Amino acid sequence: MANDQTHHSHLQIVKRLKRAQGHLGSVIGMIEAGRSCLELAQQLHAVEKAIQQAKRVLVQDHIEHCLDDAIGPLEPEQKSRVDEFKAIARYL
Repeated sequence: MANDQTHHSHLQIVKRLKRAQGHLGSVIGMIEAGRSCLELAQQLHAVEKAIQQAKRVLVQDHIEHCLDDAIGPLEPEQKSRVDEFKAIARYL
C-alpha cells in the first residue's frame, strides 16, 4: 500500500470493507438457509451502512489531505473558505 495515494485512513477503510465482506458472506449463507426476509433486510442494511461509512471516510480523508496540495498556497481569506468547505463536507 505504499504509494502517493495512500492515506492513514486507508488501513481503517480496508478493515471496514473486510468486515463488510465477511458480513455479506454471512448474509449469502442466510439466504441459502432460507432465513426470513426481515432478518436478511436487517443484515443487508448493516452491510450497506458499513460500505457507506467506508466511502465517507475515504472521501473526507481525500478532501482533508489532498485539497490543500492541489490548490497550493492561499491568502488567509481563501484559506478560510477552503476550511469552511472542509468543515461542511463532513456533513455529507
